[in-house]
Amino acid sequence: MRTLIDRRGLALGLGLIAGALALPAVGHAQEAGVDLAKAKAEGKVVWYTSTPIEQANKLAKLFEQQSGIKVELFRSGGSAILRRFNQEVSAGRIAADVLTTSDPAASNIMAEQGLFVPFKPVDFDKIPDTAKDKDGNWIGQRLNLITIYMRGDKVPAAERPKTWTDLTAKTFDKKLVMTDPSFTSLQLSVVGTLSEKLGWDYYKKLADNDVMVVQGNQQVSDNLKRGERLIAVGALDSYAAEDRASGHDIVTVYPADGTFVIPSPTAVVKGSPNPEAAKAFATFMISLDAQKIFPADGGYAARSDIDPPAGSPKIADLVIIPVDYAALEKKAAEVKDEFNAIFR
Repeated sequence: MRTLIDRRGLALGLGLIAGALALPAVGHAQEAGVDLAKAKAEGKVVWYTSTPIEQANKLAKLFEQQSGIKVELFRSGGSAILRRFNQEVSAGRIAADVLTTSDPAASNIMAEQGLFVPFKPVDFDKIPDTAKDKDGNWIGQRLNLITIYMRGDKVPAAERPKTWTDLTAKTFDKKLVMTDPSFTSLQLSVVGTLSEKLGWDYYKKLADNDVMVVQGNQQVSDNLKRGERLIAVGALDSYAAEDRASGHDIVTVYPADGTFVIPSPTAVVKGSPNPEAAKAFATFMISLDAQKIFPADGGYAARSDIDPPAGSPKIADLVIIPVDYAALEKKAAEVKDEFNAIFR
């Protein structure tokens, strides 16, 4: 497996495991109308994704083991992935076979533009309607919970924020860190929704608290572990779970005024170089074997028949803030511009 990560300029490799037998998850591809003989003849699938790098590598390696098909992985932040993909589309050079982002609004636009192959793999019905396109243009790979999390050893229980608006208190001056919606698609959904719900004054008050803005969720996690900032504002909670598993004292707050639950769309790209391998990989992505990787790493699977990660609440037990993806489609550029005007 060849992995390219643009923000680090780093190439990592995991070799193809020769002679691996096709396991049931890949066997389902045949049932879904995938020509596995052609997929194997194509020999590889090119995957553009914003999936956290360790999870992406696990998925790619498992698919290689089960199918014998090589995965070429390009991983970056959701907005950066979309920029690269759209630039290649505009230039008439489709390089990606499968696209996974965390931006349902952008995926809906691309579906309307005819950039995806409608495809309903085996177990399509196991993905909730809110986490897929009804025609199969995209299917949720995982569910992303966006929460508030913090250093439990540095923020006493009595002082921890309970709502999004609590974060504007001067108590949290110079203690906050969050991601940039121009780089991270998940944050675009959060900022677009909260700016509508609470007004842009909410973000101006956060700016008055000298919130640090970093590119992505890994930087948020690293920042807290170093103690440079203590509280993550609207960040991907699977990083908090992973840090807890590594022994860090990280506490998650599911805000009383609502948690964001945002699917990560996976789509088969129309006109891609390896169309059958793309369908095989998309089928694999929602298989039980693949989906179990997410709760094992502290995240949430897209499938409704898989339990949440150990020690985490069920989605049904949370207050959820709905995201109007249709509205977000129209105002994404405006949201980024307004955010940049406040924080830069």
